[in-house]
Order: sequence, then structure tokens, then C-alpha cells
Amino acid sequence: MIEPAPLPPPVLPSAESRLALAEDLLRTQDPVECAQHALEWLRAAADIRQALVALSDAEGTRLSGTAGLAMPASRVRGFSVALDDREHPLVKTLEAGEARVLTPEASIDRARGALPFGRFPCLAVPLVAEDPSDPDAVGLLLVAPVTPPAGPATRWLAGVLSARLSALARIRRLVDTERRLRRDRGLLHSIINAVPDPITLTDDEGRIVIANARAEFLLASRDDDSEGRRRAVALNNMLFSSALWRRGWEGSEPSRHELPLVDPSDGSAMLFELISAPAGDPDAGAGVVSILRNVTDLRRATEEIEENYRRLRVAEADVRAERDRLDLIIDSVADPILVADPGGTIILMNAPAERLFTIPADAEAEVAQRVRANDAHFSSFVANLYLAVDELRWRGDIGLVDPVTAAPLPVEAVSGKLVSERGELIAIATILHDRTEEMEKARLYAELKRASEQLQQRVHEATSELVRQNELLRRQHIELEQASALKTQFLANMSHEFRTPLNAILGYTSMLLQGVSGSMLPPQRKNLDRVESNARHLLAIINDILDIARIEAGKMPLHPGEFRVPELVKEVVAEVEPLIARSGLTVTTELDPRVGEARSDRQKVKQIVLNLLTNALKFTPVGSVCVSARCVAAGDAVEIAVRDTGIGISPEDQERVFEDFRQADNSPTRQYGGAGLGLAICRRLATMLGGQMTLTSALGQGSTFTLLFPRRARRRS
Repeated sequence: MIEPAPLPPPVLPSAESRLALAEDLLRTQDPVECAQHALEWLRAAADIRQALVALSDAEGTRLSGTAGLAMPASRVRGFSVALDDREHPLVKTLEAGEARVLTPEASIDRARGALPFGRFPCLAVPLVAEDPSDPDAVGLLLVAPVTPPAGPATRWLAGVLSARLSALARIRRLVDTERRLRRDRGLLHSIINAVPDPITLTDDEGRIVIANARAEFLLASRDDDSEGRRRAVALNNMLFSSALWRRGWEGSEPSRHELPLVDPSDGSAMLFELISAPAGDPDAGAGVVSILRNVTDLRRATEEIEENYRRLRVAEADVRAERDRLDLIIDSVADPILVADPGGTIILMNAPAERLFTIPADAEAEVAQRVRANDAHFSSFVANLYLAVDELRWRGDIGLVDPVTAAPLPVEAVSGKLVSERGELIAIATILHDRTEEMEKARLYAELKRASEQLQQRVHEATSELVRQNELLRRQHIELEQASALKTQFLANMSHEFRTPLNAILGYTSMLLQGVSGSMLPPQRKNLDRVESNARHLLAIINDILDIARIEAGKMPLHPGEFRVPELVKEVVAEVEPLIARSGLTVTTELDPRVGEARSDRQKVKQIVLNLLTNALKFTPVGSVCVSARCVAAGDAVEIAVRDTGIGISPEDQERVFEDFRQADNSPTRQYGGAGLGLAICRRLATMLGGQMTLTSALGQGSTFTLLFPRRARRRS
């Protein structure tokens, strides 16, 4: 049962003993050590055999053992009472706020736990702080046995211990609070310094109270700064203060202004968007929080977008004019020209082709039927090129009819595939040549030849056959020369005609990839990359065809000049550095120190070496490539060789690779792409330079292409 503590005689330990305890407690900064000192003093002063100090935790939910006298440490730490258990005698004592003697015989519920001293009664004295609202000083002092000297000494000790524990709790709270404040302040500075925009806090008089690193760069200077930087910072402070003063007239709502400042590092002009908002602090007074957002690049980008948009409109007008000129040129060609997509649908035709393959709006049924018949014959002819996988061109005769007059039109059709660098079919271009006049001439020629043969046979039977054969050979030679000239002229004309729209396609694709029309999704950018890659490949093929045509026509000019061969080789290797990085091959150079300057056409020599090096990188899966240059023929000639460890070329294919549109592997399943024009152009250019191109190779053992040209080019007459 719980009984009020009896009132023992008011006997207290000596003043010297109490003073010594007070001094010990003042020197102790740890609550556990403080409580332990108090219990040791109580044992000496009041002959206490057992004692326990239990304090509430930081949450104020439990009483836990803190220090004990003549008790195992595990028992002290294991002692715990829930403060929400209002029926527990220790909780009742604490709520009553007065000392009590507790006996454990009948009043202690076993479910709540026994008293710390077993079956012995004990004196429980509450430890109450000076400030009742302070939760850290709530606790109990339990002593046993309950003797007359124990009462006054325990009560006096409870008061002293309560005051000291309260002071230590307050000190601990202050230390924790100061630590949190330092941590929060450091975190705040780290956060605002991590912001790329300048941030400031100014007081009501315009003085800067807080500024992050970016704001200090613009608005603060040191004594060791240069005079120019200090002047720039002073100007920035004047402009910033003026903007804040203007903001003061706009009320308490956040405001936005454009603020021009100067970069203190180089003096360049900068444009910021100043966002200011009032900030109130009961201790520090009113202030203004300002954020300066750098909009210099945004303004410059806006101006550039407007300028690019203006240029785009001009470019669109130029493209439209160029397309009109292209249509005019195509329409001026007398022969019908058609371009079909891979599905066989006609996507482009000139005016003569439209007359044969387009049904007029007011056409009669017979006219429409003839147009459809022409379309069927044309589709059947183009299908031959689709089926001939190995063929890039298809030539044949088509029997068409004039849709208006129904007159037969025997035409010769020449179709060519336009393929990408991966061998994918892009389109098919077809030219139709009317053979009516040609067939009539052939008929008249046949009649004339028969009459001549009959006449020659009557004159001289023996010589008629010889004359006929000579005449036939001469005419065939003339026809072959004419056909070759026509082929060369056709290649040159068509290469020029195709390059113009391809350049337009590349221009538009480049502008779209640069984001002129806005951002694009990754699939769109990927498709545009494919369009640009295929267009560039087609343009390279057309340029190669044009080079061959110009060389065959004798219109390829030479521009001899002085240049250093080692510098040319290094320049070529540097230009293909991205290809070298992607291939993972080892590329080396071997330059003879005697190779110095040479006089020849530098651009054509570079074109040959560049083509040989790119071929070596393409046809060498693993290994190395070496580019060498040396003097031969007693220094009168220069030899540049490109040696690789690639797939090699069989002996029967070594001459074939120098032919037009031929590769060592022309099968439809070949691994490496290309039009087969590069080596043909290289050999022709080497001949123009007065030199030669040679090849040494074996399957699986690599290849060596060698360019030999005179060190001093002779002037062409």
C-alpha cells in the first residue's frame, strides 16, 4: 500500500558536506555522472544502502533508470515505467508531487512490475524542475531503507539534484539548438550557393544581408581586385539599388524587371530578369528577396531565331525559284522523263511524259484507255529492273501509242536504279527515246544498202563484199563513237540535273536537324539522319559519275602547284580520324625524309590518297593500315602507297576493280557497299597526272594500292 512518508526529525548533513556535494554537481556536466555523485553522497550522509534515480525520456513517455546505488548496472538500465500507466504507484507519486513511502506487499500489481528494491519498502521523492513546463527534469529518487535520517537528506538532495539536472537539460537543449542552427545555416548557404542564379536578401535600407556566390561575383569586390572589376561591381550595385528602389513603389506583391548589368570579369553586357518579393522577419525587420535570372543568351537566341526565320523565308523563296527552274529545264527536254518510287508509283515526270501517262480531265474513254495501256507497258518494263537484282540499269523497247492520235510510238527505254549507300532502292529514273525517226532511217538505210549491194555486185562481184564490209565497219565505228559521246554527255547532264535537287534536300534536312523548325522527337531525328545520309551518298555517286564524264570528255582541268607531300599525307590521315576511331584500326605513316616538295595537282593527289585510305579502312575488319611516301627513280618520281591487312582481292578481280561500276564482289549479298567508281576515278586521275596506279593483293592477306606520279609535272599543251 502507498502511505505518506512519516515526518522524521529535521536532521540534515553538515553544511560542509552539502557544500562539497553542490561543488561536485556544478563541476559535473553529464546527467548520469551527476546522479551517481548524488547517490554516493546520500549513502555517506544518511546511511542509505540502496538508491535509484529514474528520469523521463526526451519524449516524456517513460521513466528509465539513470543511476543506481548498490544495484547491478543491468538492473538499473532495465528499470522502466510507462508514464501513461496512471495506476502505477510511482506514476501516482510523480503526479502528486510529494514524497511517499511505498510498500510492495499488496498494492503493487505484478503486471506493472515490482519496485526496484524487491520486498523492501522505499522512499520515493519526485524530482521537479524549477520550471513546471520543463519535461526533461521530471523523475524520481528512490532510496531504501526508510530511516529517520533518510528523509531530510533525501528531500534536500532531491531539490539540489532537480535544479542541477534542469540546468544540464537546458544546457543540452541549447547546445543541440545551436548545433541545429549551425547545420541549418550551413545547409541554407549550400542550397543558395548551389543555385546558378544570383540570390540576395536586402534590408529595408537596401543593404545586402545575404548573397550567394553568384551574387557576390556580380555585386561584391575585394581589396586585391583590379580597378576595372571594382568599377564594374560599383556600377552593378548602383543599377541593382535603383531597380530595388523602383520596386519599392510597386507595393508588397512580387515584381519582375529587366536589369542590365556588367560582367566584372570581362566587362561584357549582361541582361537579367530581376524577380523581387518582400520578406518579413520579426527580429530583423522587413527585407526584399531578389533572384536575378540571366536572360542574355535567351535574348540573343530570340534574335537569332528571328534572323534564322528571316533567312528561312528567303531560302524558301530561293528553293521555289530553283524548283521552277528545274521544272523548266526538265520540261525543255524533248524525251519523256519519269521517276518512280520503289513501289512503282510515278512521283515525277516532265511535260512530254505527262502527255503519254496522264489522263486529261475532259478526255474521252478511248484516250483514257490508251493512257492506261501506256502505263501498263511502262510498269511491265520497270518490273524487269525490280526483278534483276544484280542490274543497276535496264534497257529495252516499249510499244506505246499516242493517246490522242492512236499512232504507234516505238520507244527505247533506259531505266536506272537510285540506291542508298546500304544498297537500298530509293527510286527508278527512266528516259524514253522515240525511235520512229530512227527506225525510218534504218529502213531507208537498209533499202539504200541493198540497192548499193546490188549495184556493186553487178559492177564487180569480187570487190562488192569487201566494200560492203568496210563500209559496215566504218559506220559501226562512227556509231560507237557517237554512242560513247552521247553516254558521256548524258552522264554529265543528268549528274548536274540530279545535284541541284539533292543539294536542296541536304539544305532542308540540315536546317531541320539544327532545330530551325523546332525540336524533334528521337524517331523523327533518326529518320532525318537517314535522309541526309542517303542524300549525301547519292550526291557522292553523282559527283563520281560527273568526274568520270569530265575525264572522258577531256574537260577535267589540272592545276599544278608546289606542295609538300608529307603535309598532304598527314592532312588526309587527320580528315579520316573519325573513321579511324570507329573502325578501331591502327593507322600509321612511313614518310621518307627525302620526300619534300612536289609540283603537281595537289587536290587530285589528295583525292586519290583519300579514296585509297577510306577503302582500306572499309575493307579491313581488324588489323592495321599504313600510308607510306618515298622517292623513286632517283628522286624524279614520288610513290604513295596505302597498305592494309584487310580481306584482299583475288588475282582475277584485281583489274576488274578499276573498271566503272565494278567491285570485286558484285553479288546481291555483298558485305561492303559502294558504287564501284572510286578506283576507276583514281586510275584516270593518276593517268592525267602522268603517273600510274598499281595493285598488289592476295585474298585474306591485305592489299597495297600504289600511286606513282612525276615529282615535277609537265605542262599540258
